[in-house]
Amino acid sequence: MNPVLLEVRPVLETERLELRMPQPGDGRAVNAAIKASLSELKPWLGFAQNDPSVEDTETNTREAHAKFLTRESLRYLIFRKDTMEFVGSTGFHNIDWSVPKFEIGYWIDTRMSGYGYMVEAVGKLTDFALSELKGKRVEIRCESTNARSRAVPERLGYMLEGILRNEDLSVDGERLTDTCVYGKIKMDEVGS
Repeated sequence: MNPVLLEVRPVLETERLELRMPQPGDGRAVNAAIKASLSELKPWLGFAQNDPSVEDTETNTREAHAKFLTRESLRYLIFRKDTMEFVGSTGFHNIDWSVPKFEIGYWIDTRMSGYGYMVEAVGKLTDFALSELKGKRVEIRCESTNARSRAVPERLGYMLEGILRNEDLSVDGERLTDTCVYGKIKMDEVGS
């Protein structure tokens, strides 16, 4: 089946959060979060290497909206349900619909960290992938020295399947980095 024909919920909810597909106009809130978090995001994420304009971020969120519709990637913006404040972003990229398997990425507005929001959001996304999307595998990759990012899959019971040594360049291109690969699979299909 062509992935474009798959029904994928544009909104997911947890106890405290709403995760939804990016919409035109979201760029301003996302941009404010990036600006507030640049120093924490810069060591790990390519998009945080420069201070993006609101227009740049709006373009990016609209492109994410289009990719959601084509099922190329499925980004969800995270909002607090009680205030609708923007919390961060998560979603599936490097999707292989033939398996199907998904890789989850995420980042959080520094002002929202420390409340367990990202663990809650990624936990919901993991369950969604393995149940509704019929995923066979969900993966999280992060740099080995990024302790805060590593804490998310570890708290959610992902298995550290390996550390790929000298696997990538740091986002500034200055050094080689090691990549942790965490995975979670459907337990009823172990060994298949």
